Amino acid sequence: MTITRYFPCPAASAKPRAMNRTGLVIALGLALVVGVLFGIFPELDLKLAALFYDAAQKTFPLKLDALAAFARDAAMWIAWALVLPAIVAIVVKFIRPDRPMLMSGRAAVFLLATMLLSAGVLTNFTFKSYWGRPRPVVVTQFGGDLQFVPWWDPRGACPRNCSFFSGEGATAFWTYAPAALTPPAWRPLAFAAATVFGVVTSGLRMAFGGHFFTDVAIAGLVSFLVVWLFYALIYRWAATRLTDAQVDAALTRLAQPGYRLMQRWRGQRQAQSGQPQA
Repeated sequence: MTITRYFPCPAASAKPRAMNRTGLVIALGLALVVGVLFGIFPELDLKLAALFYDAAQKTFPLKLDALAAFARDAAMWIAWALVLPAIVAIVVKFIRPDRPMLMSGRAAVFLLATMLLSAGVLTNFTFKSYWGRPRPVVVTQFGGDLQFVPWWDPRGACPRNCSFFSGEGATAFWTYAPAALTPPAWRPLAFAAATVFGVVTSGLRMAFGGHFFTDVAIAGLVSFLVVWLFYALIYRWAATRLTDAQVDAALTRLAQPGYRLMQRWRGQRQAQSGQPQA
């Protein structure tokens, strides 16, 4: 039994509403509004963060709540569980390139590539490492010792693992990717669920004092744009559209040298031990 049934591959002509041009225009419009509004009035970030801050106790109370902490961890487990079939399918393909993939090749590449890019490369390895915006919990307005900076300013004093933009927010909103692969009848519900999942997870990050509103809002928009672009590249645009057979063949070519080397090594080990080769 394969795992294709869990991530059915949409037909090339299928265009989920949130993955078409209308969805792109809405996302870009939201990015413009958030970017300009919070760029002109950066104090809005502080006012929203203050909603979760207890001035009397000088802390963000929810970060000490065990249930909230479990919900935060569970959100990440859910997101990675959704990409796990793609990881397994690609790993198995590299181990046994002579066998067909366990799921749609396009779906596997789409899920893994969007997760790695939105929740890894663009967050932890790029912005969070070089954009020195301090987290709410460490700025002077909330009992810390670092100066607040607006979202657009990379010159903050945070040395590493900084606030802009949210990796967990990007991971949560990445669930737009599996939502895009659901059957058409379920797709609106899947996109709505992904939106709620991203908003709730991002709200927890704000409540813990881990991120400002702009950190999580931009994380969500970046994840959506990455998913939109890769969906268009793999499924929609005729010039770049792929088939499962093409993906399977490409992965087979990549895996064959290592597979042959491993087969040769196994043959040598069997010859040395005197065992007949399979």
